[in-house]
Amino acid sequence: MTYRFFTPAPAKAATGLTGAVYRQTRDEFLGPVPTFQALSAVPEVLAATWALMREALLAGDASRVDRELVASAVSRANRCRFCVDAHVMLLHALGEHELAEAVARGGTPADPRHAELVAWAEASRSPVASGWDSPYRPEVTGTLLAFHFINRIVSALLDPDLLPGGLQRAPVVRSVGGRLYARTARERKEPGRSLPLLDTGTTAPPAWAGDSPVGVAYASLRAVALRGGDLLGDLARKTIAATVRWEDGRHPERPAEWAAELIRDLPGADRVGTRIALLAAFGPSAIRPGDVALWRLSHPADADLVRLVAYGAITATDHVAGALTPSRL
Repeated sequence: MTYRFFTPAPAKAATGLTGAVYRQTRDEFLGPVPTFQALSAVPEVLAATWALMREALLAGDASRVDRELVASAVSRANRCRFCVDAHVMLLHALGEHELAEAVARGGTPADPRHAELVAWAEASRSPVASGWDSPYRPEVTGTLLAFHFINRIVSALLDPDLLPGGLQRAPVVRSVGGRLYARTARERKEPGRSLPLLDTGTTAPPAWAGDSPVGVAYASLRAVALRGGDLLGDLARKTIAATVRWEDGRHPERPAEWAAELIRDLPGADRVGTRIALLAAFGPSAIRPGDVALWRLSHPADADLVRLVAYGAITATDHVAGALTPSRL
């Protein structure tokens, strides 16, 4: 596994909030996987990301198969190969071998209910154009939102291959890998255990989540990730927010050229940061070393790069969340 722009500190050296998150991921998931290690430069974003994923994907009584299917389908819509591969493997871990391979091939599941769930998840990439909403319970909806955020973090900060040469895309490797994690994947997790990691402050959970811990986790992630906007000026933030609304999840054909046009009239000090945040929202794999090198001239810390990427990612994710109406939940 290769990190694109920096190498995080070793997991064994983690202390404080980061260490506490890593202990939970070892106990309840697959350990401090690269997604979380990439966020470790900003512990509050790391903790909130883990909390949302844990409370939505892992905890509670909603079908874990349904939630892994949603994670895979959203990742496919967002063109995050890393996350598709990882959650196809977890479908294998749950014993859903045919379903896993259908998703891996980019196909439609044979079961009509599963097919409907995939279509719903993929439509969320462009919520306004598709009239997207959620008839599903908070854990399923929260899983979808968690992976809109995580896909963008992963595509921005990690190389797409879990294993050298993309070996994880071989069916036999996916199947064997899934069996290795079968016990962990099938264990029920108690809701709410991650919430003590969060500084929830006075942020109110969203109406779509009811009283589920998923809502507390989402509100916390939204609050801490939006703070990354403080790295940019007001006009830059308005440009990013307006673009997310106008474009409604459209995949730019040439992301680098598309972003260059949008930042042309911004103050010079904000151009490269706005470019990175826009790409994080729409085409995170198109962020290039040159973009990061220019950003580091004024913001050398890894933490500021993570904050900026998280800001773009949560702006796009919250556009999806904004389409939810509580009346159907």
